[in-house]
Amino acid sequence: MFHRNIKLVLAALIVIYGIYEIVDGYVGTGIFFILLSAIPIFLYYRNEFILLAFLKLRKQDFPGAQKWLAFIKNPETALVRKQQGYFNYLHGIMHSQTNLLQAEKYFKKAVELGLNMDMDLAVAKLNLAGVALTRRRKLEATALLNEAKKLDKQGMLKDQITMMKEQMKKM
Repeated sequence: MFHRNIKLVLAALIVIYGIYEIVDGYVGTGIFFILLSAIPIFLYYRNEFILLAFLKLRKQDFPGAQKWLAFIKNPETALVRKQQGYFNYLHGIMHSQTNLLQAEKYFKKAVELGLNMDMDLAVAKLNLAGVALTRRRKLEATALLNEAKKLDKQGMLKDQITMMKEQMKKM
C-alpha cells in the first residue's frame, strides 16, 4: 500500500507523462495515460484494502476481511478521515459477532469520524443501539434507534428496528 500522498504524486507524474506524449505527437497514448491517472486518484479516496475487506465481508469471510485490514499498519496517517471511519466500521462489524465491548468502541469511533453512506451510518447506529440495549441503557438505545430509522431511507433495516423496539418493550 502506498501512502496517500504518494498516490497523488504518482497520478501527477502520469498526467505529466501523458501531456508529454500528446505534445510529442502520440495523442492516443497521451490520452490513455491521462485516463490511467484516474486509478491512483480513485485509490486516494477509496483505499484498496478496505475495498477488498468489504468484498470478503459480503461473502461472510471474517478471517479474510481481517487479513486485508491487517495490511493497514497505521490508519491515522495512511487513510483519509472517511476511510478511517470505514476502517473502524469494518472492525466493529467483525467484533460485533464476538466482543460487544470492542465493537461498541469501533462503532462509536466510526460514527465520530463519519461514513459516506447514510445506510452504513444507520447500520452503525443500529448496532450501537443493540449494544446499549444489552447493557440496559434504554434511553440511549431509543435515541440511537430513532436516528437509525431516520437514516434508513430505503427501509432496509425496518424489520431489525421493529424487532429491537419489541425487545425494548419487554424490558
